[in-house]
Amino acid sequence: MRVLMFDIDTLRADHMGCYGYGRDTTPVMDEIAKEGVRFDNYYCPNAPCLPSRASMISGQYGIHTGIVGHGGTAADMRLQGTTRGFTDDMSENGLFMQFRRAGMHTVSFSTFAERHSAWWFNAGFNECINVGNRGGESAELVTPKVLDWLERNGRTDNWMMHVHYWDPHTPYRTPADYGPFDDMPLPDDWITQEIFAEHLLHVGPHGANEINMWNDDHSASCPKHPGRLNNLEEARRFLNNYDNGVRYTDDNIGQIIGWLKQNGLYDDDLAIIVTADHGEDLGEFGLYAEHGMADEPVCRIPLIVRWPGMQKGTVAKGFYDNTDLAPTVQELLGTPMFAPDRYRYDGVSFAPQLREGKDCSRPYAVLTQCAHVCQRSVRFDDYVYIRTVHGGGHLLPDEMLFNIVEDPHEQHNLAEEHPELCAKGAKMILDWNDAMMKTSHYDSDPMWTVMREGGPLHCRGHLEAYMERLKGTPREYGIELLKEKYQ
Repeated sequence: MRVLMFDIDTLRADHMGCYGYGRDTTPVMDEIAKEGVRFDNYYCPNAPCLPSRASMISGQYGIHTGIVGHGGTAADMRLQGTTRGFTDDMSENGLFMQFRRAGMHTVSFSTFAERHSAWWFNAGFNECINVGNRGGESAELVTPKVLDWLERNGRTDNWMMHVHYWDPHTPYRTPADYGPFDDMPLPDDWITQEIFAEHLLHVGPHGANEINMWNDDHSASCPKHPGRLNNLEEARRFLNNYDNGVRYTDDNIGQIIGWLKQNGLYDDDLAIIVTADHGEDLGEFGLYAEHGMADEPVCRIPLIVRWPGMQKGTVAKGFYDNTDLAPTVQELLGTPMFAPDRYRYDGVSFAPQLREGKDCSRPYAVLTQCAHVCQRSVRFDDYVYIRTVHGGGHLLPDEMLFNIVEDPHEQHNLAEEHPELCAKGAKMILDWNDAMMKTSHYDSDPMWTVMREGGPLHCRGHLEAYMERLKGTPREYGIELLKEKYQ
C-alpha cells in the first residue's frame, strides 16, 4: 500500500470546484474527490496554522494539548510529566506515527516544524525534507524534491508521503507569469462598491488599508501582495491572486499524480488524503488575506479521502473536525494505541463512513482561535455562533450569530434578533468546555493562559502605533473605541 497526503496551507473549502466554487481552481483535486469521500462540513477546531496541525497530529483539541495560539505558553505542546516513559504518549499516538507503526517508510516534505519550532510534528517520519524557507517557499521549490524522491523510491511498495504546499497562504506569491484568473470576473462578486467603502473604514489589523496586518508595508519580493487596497478593482485583483495560488497548488499536485499515472502506480492500492490547516477571510469582517477568526471561512477546510476498498464518489454531510483523522487512520491501519490507559483521542474515527457510508458525525463543531483574536465559536445547524473574549484590535461585538446558508460571508449579525439561538450556541460551548476540562490532566483552559499572558500574540505591542496611524484619517473615530476596549 502507498499513501499520499497533500497538506495545503490556507485552502478555503468553498474555493474548490468539488465544493461548488464557480472557478476551475482545483481540477486535479476534484478528480480525486470523485474517487473517494469528500467531507462537506469538516473543520479545524483550533485555528490557525500551529494550533490546527497540533489537533490534527494529536487527535486532541487545543484545550488538552495546550496549543491554541502562536506564541507564549499556549504555543507549546504540554509536557506529559511524571507518566512519561522513554518516549511521550502524544508522539507515539500521533497521526504520522500510525503509518510508521504499520510498517511503512514515511517521508515528509514540509518546513512547518521549523517555522513554528513544532518539532513534535515530525514524529513518525523516517525522512523530513525541508527546503529551508520556513513557509516562504512556493511549490516550484517543493515539487521537484517530491518527484526526485519518487524517481528514486516511488516504485517500491509500502510508503507514506506527506507533501505540504504553502501557496494559498499570505503573501500571495505565484510566479510573475502565472495568473489564470487575472482577467476573469470573480464567480461570487459579493463585495460591492458600497461594501468596499465600508471596508476602507474598518478599524483593526489586516483590513483593506493594512494588508500587512498593522501597516501598509509592501515587500518588493512579493509584487502580487500589495500593502493596501485602494479601490474595489484592486480588491478584486487581490482575491484573484488567492485563487491563482490555489490553482498553482493544484497544478503541482497534478505533476505528482501525473508521475504516479505514468509509472502505473495510480491504482486501487493507492490511498490519497487531501486536507488543509485552515481557510482564509477574503473580505469577511472587512479582513483580507487573514486567518484570524474562529469563523466559517477560516475554520471550514476540505477533507478528501481516497482509500483502497472504501466508498467512491460520495459526500459525508455531517460535522467532523480534524481531531477525527488520527483515530480514523489508526483504525484503518489496525495499529495499536500506545498507553491506552493514559492517552485518548478527542476525535472519533470516521472509518465506518469510508467503509459503508455510515454517518459518524457530531451534532456540532466547537472552534477556537487564540492567535489573532481570542474567540470560541460553535457551528451548528445552519449557524455559526461566535463569542469574542479578545478582539485582537478589531471592534467586534462580544456575541455574533450568522446564518451560514443564507449569509455565507457573515454580513448580517443575528445575535440581537435571535437571542434564543445565541443561548443555544453558548450552552453548546459551555457543555463542551466542561466535558473537555473534566477529561483534562491540567486545571487551566489555555485560552485563558493566552489572556493572562497579554492576549493573542499577533496583537501584542501594536495598538499604540496603530492608533497613531489612524489620526487624521476617516478612521480616527476608532481611536477612542480602541482605548475603551483594550486599555
